[in-house]
Amino acid sequence: MRDTPASAKNSSGWTLFLPKLVTVFREGYGLADLRQDAISGLTVAVVALPLSMALAIASGASPDKGLITAIIAGFVISAFGGSRFQIGGPTGAFVVVVFNVIAQYGYDGLIIATLMAGIMLIIAGLARFGTWIKYIPEPVVTGFTSGIAVIIFTSQIKDLFGLKMAEMPAEFIAKIEAMWQARDTLDPVNLAIAVGALAVIILARRTAPKLPSFLIAVTIASLIVAAGNLPVDTIGSRFGGISANIGLPHLPTITMARIMELMPSAFTIAFLAGIESLLSAMVADGMTGRRHRSNCELVAQGLGNLVSGVFGGLPATGAIARTATNIRSGAKSPVSGMLHAVFLLIFMLVLAPLANYIPLAALAAVLMVVAWNMSEIDRFARLLRGPIGDRLVLIVTFGLTVMVDLTVAIQAGVVLAAILFMHRMSESVIISQTSASDAVGDDVSSSASSRVLIRQDQPDATSDRPITREGIPDNLEIYRLSGPLFFGVANRLTDVIDSVAGYPRDFILCMDDVPMIDASGASRIEHFVSTCNRHGTRLFLCGLRPQPQKVLAGMGILDRTGLHVEADIAAALQKITQPSAA
Repeated sequence: MRDTPASAKNSSGWTLFLPKLVTVFREGYGLADLRQDAISGLTVAVVALPLSMALAIASGASPDKGLITAIIAGFVISAFGGSRFQIGGPTGAFVVVVFNVIAQYGYDGLIIATLMAGIMLIIAGLARFGTWIKYIPEPVVTGFTSGIAVIIFTSQIKDLFGLKMAEMPAEFIAKIEAMWQARDTLDPVNLAIAVGALAVIILARRTAPKLPSFLIAVTIASLIVAAGNLPVDTIGSRFGGISANIGLPHLPTITMARIMELMPSAFTIAFLAGIESLLSAMVADGMTGRRHRSNCELVAQGLGNLVSGVFGGLPATGAIARTATNIRSGAKSPVSGMLHAVFLLIFMLVLAPLANYIPLAALAAVLMVVAWNMSEIDRFARLLRGPIGDRLVLIVTFGLTVMVDLTVAIQAGVVLAAILFMHRMSESVIISQTSASDAVGDDVSSSASSRVLIRQDQPDATSDRPITREGIPDNLEIYRLSGPLFFGVANRLTDVIDSVAGYPRDFILCMDDVPMIDASGASRIEHFVSTCNRHGTRLFLCGLRPQPQKVLAGMGILDRTGLHVEADIAAALQKITQPSAA
């Protein structure tokens, strides 16, 4: 049984926030389903074990923080989420922002930002913003995702080559310069471990893609380091090992000043969590034919981040690669994601002492593969062949992510994309002049093909004849608007109308092709009414659709003196030719 499409449900009720776990149990959940979920949960846990530690280290935190996040947030996200197959935990998307927050505000600052992001996500879900995520342009998403991939890749060069550096700068260029200056400290043994782990990952993925390549590579590298007592950095030497317990809930000191300074970082975390989780849920839908509940998923992501923050974990979101692994392993329900968290907890309790031998070079190899997968080189190249505006958004977002800051990159990318969209919309709006006979013909006939729109500054599109004033009295102008009248094109209305030679006695403005109008467009109409009144011109608005009529009436513009509202141009012409009736 496939999930019922959202349109077939009570989209305005509480069902929008009903976890898929409840839906699964209502449909019937048997022992066979539990067995399959246990297998898939174990498979995903094996994949998530080295990855969670590697992502935590890349974020500037200790490896156990990554495991805590995958366990706590992963369980909550699966239990309360709107997707049957979503796997939650730390992801590469957070590496940059988490690293910067820890560097600037300390780990307590990260906890506060994570808690704030959790609250933002819950509010976003309850406000039903889940469906809005689809309006984020692909060039913006690909731009900052590829930028993050570049940052992750370069951040692992140090551990890959075993460079000895007192401090790693946060800025991209400074980081590259510092590593170049430390090139003489390259450790051949460390590099050999990293290259070997990378080779194992690539070989395993090509020959046996179902095997946990990350875990295999890390395990082999750890055995080699332990058996040979090799002098390379390990989790034990750098972090003192991994704690075998999660610990009790704890909150740092929270003040209003702290909240205000962390607000941008919290917003970025919430934005990334929302984008990544819903993209992951959409991927799962495409692989299974199911339908997720986007607003329920946002609420679950918020709860997951809140609980993760309380237990000292990192920000969490839906992980696309782990979710895909979950599906390929035969998962049946959210129970698989919950069991994945349980298995990780068991691994943490039992295998914590063995983690001391894991070489950081092997984890660097894991993260470089993650960065390569995140880079989406094929999609990046395809977008570079797109329209010039999309290319500009992609390059600006990518460049700002790498060189400046992820928050700035997202803001600039979204704003630039919005400006380009408004420009494209404005180009689609037509302000046309027509003859009286053509105009009346439009209103008499219901056939869309009978409409004749003649651009003011161009000849008729169907012939080479110039614009004529056939059937139009000397003191009458007839114009038609086609397209949405919003703030991006409102001034064009004034510019075109002002270009009319003199001010006629009567002016007909037909708006039957205007589907919507905003406050700026309404203000332009009001301004035009005032201008016509000053010059003694009677203005007739014809063919108002419901939305424009509601907006203009609500703002009191339809009640203005000198404005006449008619059903169509024919009715307006009748009043113009019968002055006493006007």
